Amino acid sequence: MAIATDTDSPQPTGRRLTLGSVVLIIGILSVIGVMGFQLVRQNRSQPESGSGAPDFTVTTFDGQTFTLSEHRGEIVVINFWASWCPPCRNEAPDLETVYQEYKDRGVTFIGITHVDEVTDSLAFIEEFGMSYLNAPDQRSVVADKYAIRGVPETFVIGRDGRIVEGGALLTEINATILRRVLNRALMDQSNA
Repeated sequence: MAIATDTDSPQPTGRRLTLGSVVLIIGILSVIGVMGFQLVRQNRSQPESGSGAPDFTVTTFDGQTFTLSEHRGEIVVINFWASWCPPCRNEAPDLETVYQEYKDRGVTFIGITHVDEVTDSLAFIEEFGMSYLNAPDQRSVVADKYAIRGVPETFVIGRDGRIVEGGALLTEINATILRRVLNRALMDQSNA
């Protein structure tokens, strides 16, 4: 008759996480964190029509400094875009056309890239012949001030520094819509 010893019984195996499992868990937690951050950002409200436009300063792709508050007395069109965004590609020709029509009427355009590589942004600017100022927003500082929800988004700022015509134009803009907004802003501002 054999007597059982501790060495004869199966040893319980401890559950250990493999390196792959740890990386997977960290990845999942990261995705959850990013999604949570995006939800918080989306719940912030955008500046509304009639409210003061948040001031910002950017350095444009051609090295100029653009500060919104220095353009008081002008109407400013701020367009958030990215080279990877199909609606941005659709609206780019119309933005350039309207810029050419209104640049001598006291209207300034500034394009702000969002989550875009500088080389891709520059190629986009060249492809569409964008002659108005454009600047990178590498850390989303300006995008955060305007609480954008994605691209494209366009804001029209009146001569008084307040957002006009319903705040952000949250859809793909076209020349007809932008002309209507700018004509109303020019009319309203000249009657003030």
